[in-house]
Amino acid sequence: MRLKENADMLKKLMLLAALASPLCAHAETLSPVEVFVPKVCLSCIDWAEHLRQNGFKVTVKEADDMDAVKRRFKVPADVESRMTARVAGYFVEGHVPAEDIKDLLKEKPKARGLAVPGLPMGAPGREPTGADGSCESGCIILDQGSGERIARREFFDTLLVLPDGRTKVWARH
Repeated sequence: MRLKENADMLKKLMLLAALASPLCAHAETLSPVEVFVPKVCLSCIDWAEHLRQNGFKVTVKEADDMDAVKRRFKVPADVESRMTARVAGYFVEGHVPAEDIKDLLKEKPKARGLAVPGLPMGAPGREPTGADGSCESGCIILDQGSGERIARREFFDTLLVLPDGRTKVWARH
């Protein structure tokens, strides 16, 4: 009887290992990300941490001349943000969510890269302190001192930058 129980347990463990192996293999095959940031950009560092928490191996490099980095990777001026990253031959401009990058790497479209222009509140690395990024408690809050309405989170698009520099919406957030 014990032998049968052990054999059943072994079968279950082998099944679990077989089911888990594609997930582990995917995590191991994520391309490394090289992030170029201007000096002392805390939201850039937070974005790099967002990528790490989503399975990417990230290297952060301070760049004295971000304009030169953007020119080297052919980032169009109208989609520029603060930081620029490089992954698997694509550029990643701005606070692009890790899931969008994973989709890019899986689908491999003919493109220069992805971009989230500007610095939208609520994008990875741009979340208000202590917020979970959702709008369940309200996307607009009132400033305690002035009573002014302040956005906690903005809707934003991740853009796919095509080889000719044109863009199309890759994802909406």
